[in-house]
Amino acid sequence: MLTNLRRCLVDLAAASTVFVLGVASVAQVQKPAAGGSVRVTPAEVVLPIGESLQLKAELLDAGGRPAEGRLLFFSRARRALRCSRSGELSAVAPGTHTVVVRAMFGRERGPEATVVVTVPHPAPAGIQITDLPAAVFTGTITPIRATIVDKDGVARDDIRIAYRTSDDRVAAVDDFGFLHARAPGSVGVEVSGGGLSQETVVKVVANPVTELTVTSTHTRARTGDVVSFGATLAPAAGVRAVQERAGARPPVSFSVRAMPDDTLGNAATGQITSTGRFVAEKPGLYAITATCGSVSDTFMLRCDERFETKRKLVKVGHGPVLDVHTSDLWVWEGVDGRDYCVTGTWGANGDAIFWDVTDAARIERIATVTVDARTVNDVKVSEDGRLCIISREGASDRKNGIVAFDVTDPRKPERISEFDDELTGGVHNLFIHENYAYALSAGRRYDILDIKNPRAPTRVGSYQVFEPGASIHDVWVVDGIAYSSNWRNGLHLVDVGNGVKGGSPSNPVKIGDYAYPSGWNHAAFPWKSEDTGKFYVIAGDEAFPYGLSVKDNPTYPRGWIHFVDFTDPDDPQEVARYEVPEAGTHNLWVEGDVLYVAYYNGGLRVVDISGDLMGDLYQQGREIGWFLPTHPQGVVPNAPMAWGPQPYKGKIFFSDWNSGLWCVELVEDRGQRR
Repeated sequence: MLTNLRRCLVDLAAASTVFVLGVASVAQVQKPAAGGSVRVTPAEVVLPIGESLQLKAELLDAGGRPAEGRLLFFSRARRALRCSRSGELSAVAPGTHTVVVRAMFGRERGPEATVVVTVPHPAPAGIQITDLPAAVFTGTITPIRATIVDKDGVARDDIRIAYRTSDDRVAAVDDFGFLHARAPGSVGVEVSGGGLSQETVVKVVANPVTELTVTSTHTRARTGDVVSFGATLAPAAGVRAVQERAGARPPVSFSVRAMPDDTLGNAATGQITSTGRFVAEKPGLYAITATCGSVSDTFMLRCDERFETKRKLVKVGHGPVLDVHTSDLWVWEGVDGRDYCVTGTWGANGDAIFWDVTDAARIERIATVTVDARTVNDVKVSEDGRLCIISREGASDRKNGIVAFDVTDPRKPERISEFDDELTGGVHNLFIHENYAYALSAGRRYDILDIKNPRAPTRVGSYQVFEPGASIHDVWVVDGIAYSSNWRNGLHLVDVGNGVKGGSPSNPVKIGDYAYPSGWNHAAFPWKSEDTGKFYVIAGDEAFPYGLSVKDNPTYPRGWIHFVDFTDPDDPQEVARYEVPEAGTHNLWVEGDVLYVAYYNGGLRVVDISGDLMGDLYQQGREIGWFLPTHPQGVVPNAPMAWGPQPYKGKIFFSDWNSGLWCVELVEDRGQRR
């Protein structure tokens, strides 16, 4: 995980309007002096990973004399370079980072200074060569996978790797590290870089294959369908004999040539893996060629449009919230048989709003509860429909934590308890599973609370990612397994009662984990495909590379949905994605074989995830429908910012950050074809 920590580091400082600020212990002055500056020592810093350094700063008046004022320290790359309240720096990941020291006079900004902090890469310590077979076959191309690492085993991706062989007549290696086998014999392969070199000997064996026939699981498919190709090698006896001597089978490579129906300048319209798994993005003919040495064969495959007719999402109802931002939602059937929803609020005054959605065309606002908080980010209701728990952030007394309500009558929610012990840093997300609540504590961990008696919750356990700079954003619990989203530390699967690892709420035990390079892991949803039997954890990103606009202007997030095959928890594989161009994801939900994504500025998206999954589902035409929520009087007018979806009783409810609660449904668009 240390490798992921440094390799996958992403500076998400621009993704939030809230910073953890360091404060110098200097008396506060309410009005700024004319002119002035901030002096910081040292002005430039070189700080190795794992080391710390104390910055010193003082406020100067226009004449250069010391002045009184409040100084705020913060790092613009806080996940790579930590900055304490007193200005102490701690280096976590390499790079060139900036620390800002800003004078504040009440709420008015004063002068500021910046410090450039260089965190150097550790020196290269070794070269790792993986997956290079001891024997290769003439006429084939084999990749050399080499990595230069430091003393901690972290890859030095900034160092160029050079390759060469001892005899180009036997085998040669190109600039990209592919070994081209030419003639039988033994050859030395040298990998070098960063002042290091390593050599390994590879045996080149005569290729016995004289004939090859492509095999396929399909003769016709749709866009988005995964087709598996293979190859039969002949003569079979000769191949077996050489395989026994060399300990390897002659490799087959696959390539694809697309002949799409639309010839109006389409780019690549299909992809195939080294193992022969193929998927098409556009309808048309595809020539799949398998090659082994100098022998090849081609198979023609027809791929048709995935959907013959379009479907669309149409509005059923809207519960407007136009004065404050809306956060998450939860829809449930009440004990009286009617349907209800609760939504939170963001950056406001601690409201949670209750709605009657029995008639979704006439959504009725029925109650509002207010707690000491600026943000009620998450809201959840128990399986029996009697208990609602809401999260608190930004409380005036800094106690934060969670607040529980009896919602037996959602029109009259009764506040019955709160829990803030060691949750004072703020609860951003929470989940209710059976008789337990899972509450995030300031992004550091999630605490597990026994709520069998909801009037007196008690902590029974907690789970934390113990890596430098690690944080947890979200947790979702199904069948006794907690799925947490941990930014650059990725997905963690934890046994909290399933029994697969002997875990329980009081003894959480990790099952497996997976991190991807962007470090944007924000939400997760577990799903087992009934079609294939594969088990996926579907991970959603969150990123604001262009900033978060709270009012006046739209926001332009980025990110996508990652499909991680966790069928083997010891070897998770990312196999597919769903990426809407120029937009970014937030929360998601799966029901059956349909994915519902709140895609922020891309609105609500509904996606077909049936069958095997591979490649980009958006490009493959798997999208079923979409809906852009807009309102001219929204917090940011006419700016979609879909936050969270929930399919419920044949309809889809979702919250929008700028305009409140929405309900839509899928209908067939009979007037259009794709």
